[in-house]
Amino acid sequence: MERILEHYRRNRPQADRLGRFIVTGVWNTIFGIFVYAALYEWLKDSVHYLLLLIPGNILAITNAFVCHKLFVFRTRGNVLREYLRFYVVYGGAALLGFVLMFVLVDGFGAGPVAAQVLSVPITIALSYFSHLNYSFKVPKDRAGAAR
Repeated sequence: MERILEHYRRNRPQADRLGRFIVTGVWNTIFGIFVYAALYEWLKDSVHYLLLLIPGNILAITNAFVCHKLFVFRTRGNVLREYLRFYVVYGGAALLGFVLMFVLVDGFGAGPVAAQVLSVPITIALSYFSHLNYSFKVPKDRAGAAR
């Protein structure tokens, strides 16, 4: 137990950041569902439900970016550059999720829900490390101040 506590003390900034990432992920999921539901209720008679995914995703990803920038990674980098990189990571995670679902369902015969349950932790881990090392990467000369 003492070794675990010592390991946590040495890695507390990373552990705290990971905790903030999880809290932000829960918030972003709730926010994204709410935004889509609100758009659907408001525009369901005039706009196809799939088209509503476009503004819903733009708003949800923008909210996620702000939360990750200010709360999780706490960077002061170029906002536009980080925002565009954030979209690249989200796109890559979505693409990986589609591939994993296809492989697990069509290749291994898993049910879609089970495949989703298995895929989500992988895409979450990829997303965290991609945001850390790409979206919000801090130049080495400022690395100590931002984290």
